Amino acid sequence: MPPVTDVVKNLIILNVLMFAGTYFGLEGQGIPLLALHYPASEYFLPVQLVTHMFMHGDLFHLLFNMYALYMFGTALESYWGPARFLKFYLICGFGAIALHMGVWHWELSQLPPEQFARAMQEPFMAVLGASGAVFGLLAGYGTLFPDNRIGLLFPPIVLKAKYFVIIFAVIELSLGFSGASTGIAHFAHLGGALFGFLLVRYWQSGGNMI
Repeated sequence: MPPVTDVVKNLIILNVLMFAGTYFGLEGQGIPLLALHYPASEYFLPVQLVTHMFMHGDLFHLLFNMYALYMFGTALESYWGPARFLKFYLICGFGAIALHMGVWHWELSQLPPEQFARAMQEPFMAVLGASGAVFGLLAGYGTLFPDNRIGLLFPPIVLKAKYFVIIFAVIELSLGFSGASTGIAHFAHLGGALFGFLLVRYWQSGGNMI
């Protein structure tokens, strides 16, 4: 296994520290104050636009994302260097939440006023996790190294990166539109992957403005 690169290592440490702080009850009154709440919610804080990317709901959520961050992030940071990799990671994270927020806004706009008001008082209606940024890393890796092979643990198969990305995108799109797996931000995953793909293509075309 390749050695972990500097930015990836620091991102993993930050995610672990944030998870530990949440686990040991450092957030106020059990309310996920660092997760991202809908802007009209009484619990919304602008800082959540950043902090939600470093929060996780449980240990499995954290471990899965950190393994993927190591697996794909190390390769991308080695290829691009620390500055461009960090820029890519954050843009994917913000792109993920942008798409999620758009879908979230549409869903909430369909509610009757009384139900919408109750939803805005719900402290646990929030999104959190590095998954959006991680899906951006996956898409970036698959775009740069489409024929590299990736081994899955469950199921234990080996696929080319380009097929891996396509399969995950189709699954997320299907689950997002079907409403299955409630509690998982499928459109955030898709947003991260979309921004990751587009940004790599932009850089490959010679764009340097971002």
